[in-house]
Amino acid sequence: MALRIVEREAGGVTVLELEGRIVLGEESNAFRERVKTLLAAGKTKIVLNMGNVTYIDSAGLGTLVASHQSARTQGATLRLAQLGQKFMELLQVTKLLTVFDVYPTEAEAIKSFGA
Repeated sequence: MALRIVEREAGGVTVLELEGRIVLGEESNAFRERVKTLLAAGKTKIVLNMGNVTYIDSAGLGTLVASHQSARTQGATLRLAQLGQKFMELLQVTKLLTVFDVYPTEAEAIKSFGA
């Protein structure tokens, strides 16, 4: 299943709702380009709703980390919301849980911006 990205605004925060797989190739490229476009447009508050991500491979994880770094470099903040149990465990094992700001729900992630 290809990666589907739905973009919407919520209280001054850009939410990207991801659905499908974030894997090497077209999916991770599409994700990277979407984040790059948001940053170029001056969006500084971005929440990635991961609730419907069914699988992520090492390339997808790399893309997530690279997007997070790009956002920080450009003065933006990227937060993750609604991680599934497997994804949460993956971030714990790889120690990436210390890199990302993770929230149980999209609403909490949005609220964390003070919006």
